[in-house]
Amino acid sequence: MNKHSSIKSSGSLLERASELYDFGAALRGGAAPATVPPVVETEQPVVEQPKAEQPKAEQPVPVAQAPVVAPVRSAMAPAPVSRTQVTISRERLAAHNFIVPDGPVTGLSEEFRIVKRQLLLAARGGKGFDALPHGERILICSANPDEGKTYCAINLALSMASEKDNRVLLVDADFAKPSVLSTLGIEKHRGFMDALADPACDAESLVLQTDIDGLSILPAGSQTNQDTEYLAASRTAEIIDQLTRNDPARIIIFDSPPALAASPASVLALHVGQTLMVVHADVTTESALRDALSLLSGCEHIQLLLNRTKFSPTGRKFGNYYGYGAS
Repeated sequence: MNKHSSIKSSGSLLERASELYDFGAALRGGAAPATVPPVVETEQPVVEQPKAEQPKAEQPVPVAQAPVVAPVRSAMAPAPVSRTQVTISRERLAAHNFIVPDGPVTGLSEEFRIVKRQLLLAARGGKGFDALPHGERILICSANPDEGKTYCAINLALSMASEKDNRVLLVDADFAKPSVLSTLGIEKHRGFMDALADPACDAESLVLQTDIDGLSILPAGSQTNQDTEYLAASRTAEIIDQLTRNDPARIIIFDSPPALAASPASVLALHVGQTLMVVHADVTTESALRDALSLLSGCEHIQLLLNRTKFSPTGRKFGNYYGYGAS
């Protein structure tokens, strides 16, 4: 050091920093905690999140509804009516040598197949043939009693009932001696004559529905002493027309009294389109046949059916082809 006045030492750099910042305070016990700047809770802006779309309940897809249409009755469907149901014994048919529905093919069934085909062709028409007026109405008649007209009428009805496009109504019009129901084993019921005599009586409601598909029966009904007069009245045409309209697929077969024994046959002939005259082989005389045909002249289309014949010029027996021919 020189003679100049001494210069006060300012201390080292660390010492001066210690004095300035008082580093020893922490060592002297419990330095105050450093002040932490307060945390200010700032309100965060609320950001609206897009809401997830809730799945919509599935709505039923509207289905276009077809307009309600009234049911159309088929031409094959008969008019709806409440009918009495009757059963025809198949055993009884076989025992009396009638065609048995769904039975084996026989010579008898084949013969009536041929007979009915000609009648149906005239009734409905076909290739090259026009249907006859009222051809669906067929009168089965004979010149005299016991020549087989009822037997042929029933077999013809049974055969026609098996047709797929037709139904059969067998009408017992032999009012004096009705035999259709008794032959088939059916008890008596009201029938055709009751409808003729009573204008308030609906003939269709008197029709008996058999258990043979396609076959129904209108009994003769009550007996009177004025059969011909009732038949000659205008109501007869009304009833027969109504029976025809009620079922367009219907073939009506009338079993009439013998032409030479009772007058109703000649009146019934005026209301039909076809007449089938049953001729008993070797019994019906030519004169009787001619007289009967003249009485039935009200029907323009008359055919003959030879019954109970035992001779065939050709030796042909129907049914042999199927193994059921008569010996």
